[in-house]
Amino acid sequence: MTLLIIIIALALFFDYINGFHDAANSIATIVSTKVLTPFRAVLWAASFNLLAFFIAKYIIGEFGIANTVSKTVLPEFVTLPVIFSGLIAAIMWNLTTWWLGIPSSSSHTLIGGFAGAAIMSAGTFGAVHGGKIGIIAAFILLAPLIGMIISTLLTIMIMYIARKANPHHADKWFRKLQLVSSGLFAIGFGLNDSQKVMGIIGAALIAAHAQGLPYGIERFDQIHDWVPLSCFAAIALGTMTGGWKIVKTMGSKITKVTPLEGVAAETAGAITLYLTDFLKIPVSTTHTITGAIIGVGAVKRLSAVRWGVTRKLMVAWILTIPVSAGLAAAIYYFIGSAM
Repeated sequence: MTLLIIIIALALFFDYINGFHDAANSIATIVSTKVLTPFRAVLWAASFNLLAFFIAKYIIGEFGIANTVSKTVLPEFVTLPVIFSGLIAAIMWNLTTWWLGIPSSSSHTLIGGFAGAAIMSAGTFGAVHGGKIGIIAAFILLAPLIGMIISTLLTIMIMYIARKANPHHADKWFRKLQLVSSGLFAIGFGLNDSQKVMGIIGAALIAAHAQGLPYGIERFDQIHDWVPLSCFAAIALGTMTGGWKIVKTMGSKITKVTPLEGVAAETAGAITLYLTDFLKIPVSTTHTITGAIIGVGAVKRLSAVRWGVTRKLMVAWILTIPVSAGLAAAIYYFIGSAM
């Protein structure tokens, strides 16, 4: 029972870290374009992160991404020591990339850690659901690509519609619209990222039930209401803390973003996240908004995008799952197997 409580606490701590690590995803452009001050921006985004809980529960009516994450490892290999090892690895990698200012994927960190610990525990790659892991891995490239395509089309369309507008008046309108687009993206961030930790806690409660521990659940659809509410609240609290090193990378190092481009990038990112939520595929909000920012930059000219920075980001993205998995496997080998 003690280990279950520790796992839930670690999962919510990871959710909090995810919030401040990925806060840049929904506020980078409104901060870089000076639409809001950093403090007001994080309060704005955190409010919409929490609003996402009520949308998921009372409008969508389910937490599909959480269910997908809970099943990335086959049920017979899901144990509390496996989940513990995966969480420790995910927290370590997330804090490292935050310190270095690298906008890596908290989502893939968590999934990689969960899978790596399970593989070490079982001694076989058959411990993970190959199909689900394959789809998640494919969206490392697909999510930013979809975001880039949508943002490119939106930018071209907006520029065409506003081609005869007074530049000063248009800038004022796009600054106001950025509040809407960033709010939409923050909802998508809450819907997507909060559910990943919810899926891990759900897997832990199912494992607890299998061990005969109290408060466990037999199926994911029996998950207690406090789980999603606490997950969405933790990520909103993390967003309020803010990850300023990553804000700088996302808001200015990839390409210089104007209010018009900020609206296009955030709207494209939001559309992509809503689409993947509908498909119940956990994707990286970091990858999604990065692809969208690249798309709006490329419309001006390809040289407007700092491709050297982009290549470094892509290397970090590709390394995240295997590094997290390897780290979790090592932690399980030295600690988890003794629990």
